[in-house]
Formats: sequence, C-alpha cells, structure tokens
Amino acid sequence: MRFPNTITFSGFDAPTRVEADIYELEVEGEIPRDLEGMFYRVAPENQFAPRMGDDIIINGDGMVTMFRFGNGHVDYKSRYVRTEKFKLERAARRALFGAYRNPYTDDPLVHGRNRGTANTNIIWHGDKLLALKEDSRPVEVDPYSLETVGQWAYHGSLKSNTASAHPKLDPVTGELYSFGYAAKGETTRDICFYVADAHGRLVREEWFEAPYAALLHDFVVTRDHVIFPVMPTTTDLERLKAGGSHWLWDPDKPTLIGIFPRKGSVKDIRWFEGPPRWAFHFFNGYSRGSAVFVDACVADAQIFPFFYPDTNGRPYDPVKAAPKIRRWMFDLSSNERCFREDTLWEAFAEFPRIDDRFGMQTYRHGYVIANDPSREFKPGKLRGAVFNTIVRYDMESGDKSCYGLDEWSTTQEPVFAPRGNQGLEGEGYLLAVVNRYETMLSDLIILDAQKPQAGPMATVKLPIRLRNGVHGNWVPGYLLPQRA
Repeated sequence: MRFPNTITFSGFDAPTRVEADIYELEVEGEIPRDLEGMFYRVAPENQFAPRMGDDIIINGDGMVTMFRFGNGHVDYKSRYVRTEKFKLERAARRALFGAYRNPYTDDPLVHGRNRGTANTNIIWHGDKLLALKEDSRPVEVDPYSLETVGQWAYHGSLKSNTASAHPKLDPVTGELYSFGYAAKGETTRDICFYVADAHGRLVREEWFEAPYAALLHDFVVTRDHVIFPVMPTTTDLERLKAGGSHWLWDPDKPTLIGIFPRKGSVKDIRWFEGPPRWAFHFFNGYSRGSAVFVDACVADAQIFPFFYPDTNGRPYDPVKAAPKIRRWMFDLSSNERCFREDTLWEAFAEFPRIDDRFGMQTYRHGYVIANDPSREFKPGKLRGAVFNTIVRYDMESGDKSCYGLDEWSTTQEPVFAPRGNQGLEGEGYLLAVVNRYETMLSDLIILDAQKPQAGPMATVKLPIRLRNGVHGNWVPGYLLPQRA
C-alpha cells in the first residue's frame, strides 16, 4: 500500500497515522496557570491509501487529538475514532469505502454499512465527548483515554440518520440545538431539527424539507429564532450512481434562508431569498426586535475547488470563492423576501469563532484566521489560501487586532478558552495549532484573546506533525468527570 503523491497526500498533509501519548510537552514561555482542562480537536487522517486512487482531504478517518492542561503543564494524546468504517477496513487491511459520500463506489463487501468517519468536530455535552461528521450520527469517545465508546443516538430517540457537525450549545440553558440533513438518506431533502437538554436527553424533534437538496454544513440559533441557510452546493442521485461527485456548485439556484421562532415550530418557517452564496461557518446570530442578524464568512461561490466544474461545466473561480466577513439582516416585520447583506471586512477569512459564553445573543468579538497577502510565505503556493494571520475582529467598530505568523508558518482554527466561567466577553485565550513548514513539525500557540497582536504567551512544541484539522473545542476541567 502506498499513498498517491497528490496534493491531498503530500507536504504538510501527508498522512502520519500516528496514535501517540506524549507527556510533559516542551514549552517556550509560560502556560497560564488558570488554563485547566482539555483542548480537543479532530482531523481527517486516512488509515489506508484511498480506494479510488486519490481522494479529497475531508474524506479521511477521524483522528482525535487532546492537549491536557493543568498547573502550567501540558500532555498530548491522539487516537483514531473506531467507527464501523474504520474497523471494517482495519480487518481487511485496505480501503473498502470509495469516494466522498458516494456509496456506489464502495466495495460490495461493505454495501449498506456505515460510512461515517467522525472527522469534523468534537464537542462536550451531556457529560459525553462526541465526535461528529454530518453524514452520520455522533460517536462517543472517552474524554481521558480517547477510546471509542460507540455511536450515540440519545438512547435510540434520534430518528435521523445524520447529525450536524455544528450543533449550537445554549450558554444559558445548557441545551444543544442541532439538525441532520439528508436525514432519510443521501440526496434527500429531509431535515431533522432536534434539541437535547443539558443532561443529554432528546426533548424535541421536528422534520421539514429543504427547498432543494443542498449541503447544510452549519446553521444559526439566537435566543428567539432558528436560522437554516440553504445555499446552492447541490447533490444529485443519478450523478452519484454514475460515480460522480456528491456535491457541485450550482450558480443557477438562489440562496434560501429559512427562519422560524425558537419557541414556535418548523411549520412556522419563513424563507428569505438572495443571490447564490456560500458559507461553511457562522460566527453567531442574534435577534433584536423583529430583526435577525447573522455573521459569517461568506463567499460568492463554493469555496472548495474539488466541487467543480460546476453544474454548468464552469471551472473554479478563486475570486468568487474567497470568503469575507459579512452580516445578513432579516426584517421579519416586512413582507419582502429579500435580506440585506453587508461586507464588514474584505480579507480572505475563515474558521470564525467567538467566546461561546456569548453565543445566541449580541456580542462584540469574533476570531478568524486570514490571509494577509503582504506577508511573505517562503514555502510557496499552497492549496487554497495561506492562513498566515490570526485576527480578533470587533463586530461593532470594525477594529482588528492581528497576530501575523513568520514566513514559514500557517495556522489552523483558533479556539477560545475563557478565564474561568464568569467574566467579560473575550477574557481568555486563543489556542491554535501552527504548521511549521521549515521543520515539518507542529506547535500549539497560546494567545491572549484580548490582545493577540502581542504574540504567543506560550508555544507548546510537538515532536510530530499534525495534519490540518477541521474543528476543536476547549472543555474546562471542572466539567469533566473526576478520575485519577
């Protein structure tokens, strides 16, 4: 078995497949003593060379990594999520599942088996650590050993076949708001909206259909409303059966945003219409009277180049595909179907995060990684943007506080960790894995979230390389079960 020498499997993203325990990591600077807990993240990490000869980066097996902070020290652990797919392929010693979300390309030996990879996000809710991938149900992982416990379907209550990798946690009630799209099977328009209480018990489940079958990666919940964005990255069953791509950008379809009252029902959904747009990730949303505001990193076309040529055969356009910080405003008192869009910052920015204690309500600070084209990057051209800057963006004033990396480094998603559970918005730290191309190793940097421009308070040195991850989250130590 050999991995192909392609952009997905070479350079910094060459598979490492390393499950490791590293105690007492080397640290430059000083780790804040009040940083007590776990930083979990997950990344696609193919166990075997792809069945189809090549693959896209988001189709790898889920590898969970954990940085455990305590008393100024930090340890590291990584483990694969033992999904059904992972176990079947390990037993066969080869890849059995084919192209991304296309079961028609699988080996007949695994027909009808679970293709989920649990590789996109990892959250703590209801005293469970859950690894998520939007085409399947959550997978529970032990918060200390990272051993896989098994699929989690809320004691059999969850009827949807799928669950979003971007649920929303209510910082006031402790509830989890989530959804599954293609909830009855690939290419269906079925959406299952559900709510779990603070103890992890499913307390609400409602179903509705999207206007067309589309990729719904993220959504928004405010204190008063639920917002579902349907944007024209579309799927087609006949295309799948022919072995084609699951998703293609369709510029002929509009963006449709569905909004319904949080205390109401999906039967109350109202659809707003706008031009073709794409947003993988949202900062936050809030309601103010009859107005609903949503902030996101929004592009004029699908961001991923491997979802092209589009449905009209046109190639990827990197200018249209560049996401910018934008704000959408919906006037629920008006009979108009349109919504207002304002561009807040023109730079290429992605992986938006906030101080999650201020989710679902008015807030001020957003954190992104961005491309600063004025900064030299010595390794040369990379797939997509060179994320060489970590930014705190002031949503009220437009002010920016930026930490620019050196010419040999790029950054992954910044995750906010608060100083305790109380305090003002933004009082805390930003944790980000940094890719060091000069050494081909990884660091974890810790920034003061209120002044990231001051540079790292501490740099945690790793003797290994961590492939570009997707998402992660900070879990304070007091939330975790007490173990020796």
